[in-house]
Order: sequence, then structure tokens, then C-alpha cells
Amino acid sequence: MRNKKIMLLIALAAVSLVILSGCVPGDVRYTAENPAGFFWGLWHGLIVWISFFIGIFTGGDRTIYETANTGWTYNLGFLLGVGSHIGGISGGLVRININSKHVKVKKIEL
Repeated sequence: MRNKKIMLLIALAAVSLVILSGCVPGDVRYTAENPAGFFWGLWHGLIVWISFFIGIFTGGDRTIYETANTGWTYNLGFLLGVGSHIGGISGGLVRININSKHVKVKKIEL
């Protein structure tokens, strides 16, 4: 039973990788007439690690950033997507204790 779960997990991970690799930046999908916008920047930021490893194995044909983009809106989406990997804007600076009767918010000093 345990081996079946492991094999199913590996198969699911492989299928997910193939599906996600179809959306990496650096292909010929975007042009100056049809640039990538905010939501594509957000998506490319979310899959930045997948794009990075695909770029390594394809000899640099694929990049982590789409050069045919709309400008600051794509950049904003890309930064928000990349920033989500480290906890977003808060970055884990506030810890909430919900186990007690009264909710206590502790600020963590850097």
C-alpha cells in the first residue's frame, strides 16, 4: 500500500512538472505586439524555480524572465510572484498565538 502511494505521488509530480513547464517564459509566445502582462508576470514569478532548472537543462534557451513584457506591470507581477516564496510582504515578521483565550500578536525584532 505504501509503495502505491509513493508511485502515485511520483507520477503526480511528473505530470505537474510537465504541465507547469509549458508555461515557462522565454518561448516565442510573446512578441512586441502581444507582450506578457501582470498576470503572466505573477505566474512566471511563481514558477521561477521550475523555469530556472529548465533553463539549466536546455542550455539557456529558456529564461526565468519574459523579455517581451508590458513593463512595470509585468515587473510588479513577477516580483509579487517571487516574493510569495518567502512569505509575501510580511515575511513572517508577525506571529499570532491562537491557542490562548486572547489572541496575542508578537512582533519579532530583526
